[in-house]
Amino acid sequence: MKCIIAGGGTGGHLFPGIAIAEAFVEMEKGNEVLFVGTEKGIEMRILGEKGFRLKTIKARPIKGRSIIEKVKTIWTLPLAISEAVSILRDYRPEIVLGVGGYASGPVILAALILGLKRAIHEQNVIPGMTNRLLKYFVQKVFISFEETKRYFPKRKTIFTGMPVRREIVYSLIGGSFNETMEDKKDRFNIFIFGGSAGAHRINEKVIESLTYLENIRSSIRFIHQTGINDYNWVSEVYTEKGFDAIVKPFFNDMASYYRISDLIICRSGASSLAELAICGKAAILIPYPYAANQHQLINARQVVEMGAAMMIEDKKLNGEILAKKIVYLFNHPEERERMGKAFRRMAKPHAAQEIIRHCYKMVGR
Repeated sequence: MKCIIAGGGTGGHLFPGIAIAEAFVEMEKGNEVLFVGTEKGIEMRILGEKGFRLKTIKARPIKGRSIIEKVKTIWTLPLAISEAVSILRDYRPEIVLGVGGYASGPVILAALILGLKRAIHEQNVIPGMTNRLLKYFVQKVFISFEETKRYFPKRKTIFTGMPVRREIVYSLIGGSFNETMEDKKDRFNIFIFGGSAGAHRINEKVIESLTYLENIRSSIRFIHQTGINDYNWVSEVYTEKGFDAIVKPFFNDMASYYRISDLIICRSGASSLAELAICGKAAILIPYPYAANQHQLINARQVVEMGAAMMIEDKKLNGEILAKKIVYLFNHPEERERMGKAFRRMAKPHAAQEIIRHCYKMVGR
């Protein structure tokens, strides 16, 4: 069976799509997946490494843009739909799945024009604008949080959880992982990442927190994904201040670093939260303040209410506050264990397979 997965732009949209694609090709010999995205999205860099093909269309975002840019986007929408129709006609998929991001809209509409089976997956508690519109044009809506049901038609909405990439699930629930990382468990490991492109503000405040962590410096290690732009100066400061740190612009082997971590500091995108639930580790969440509809803040609040994490709002973030939470969790292993267990109760390791099963039903397989 052939499937098209449309969307991307950010890791938050793309990584669930990759998880679904992996489950789809594993489900049955001969299954194929084609991604459709844009030239400016993260998909241009990631998909080739994962062995998946990508076709691009000239889709543009609307939300958060100026009036002139919105007019340009609307003007180019017929072209994007036309490009998507051409791709679908050439590839001839049995089903088209939108995973969010502005590329998914034209592709789902193209699938509607061609009479193909259509579904979308929503990652966040509060849906983004694209999926709010597409809910009228698809047969199934898959959601990551039960609370999201109220935003979609009940008869077509299914709670599956958030799909997590195979390498994360397999490594953290008993599969293979990077054995060489086991010798890094000699210290209290703090894993920091701000998304696939890093987060400058988190990088700044983590470095600022070092001043307040001198008393436990010899007992901790930072594992820090900085993004490309901040890599050099962050690395230099760790060295200058004498802190043990593993610093990289981007970590390809996330599962191994999750596994050895005692504490994780990150944003609260739905993909990150799903991975944290699989690994079951204590976390300090710093929601991205400019996310559409404040979805990262809402995601984080829900996790905090369940007792699975601490949160610092971006506007309140500074080095001293962050250091106090790090020290508290360093000194209270029982609290870290409790938070990890609460997080693990949220895990849906088979969400991708559940979505594929429903896709099979949609096409009568």
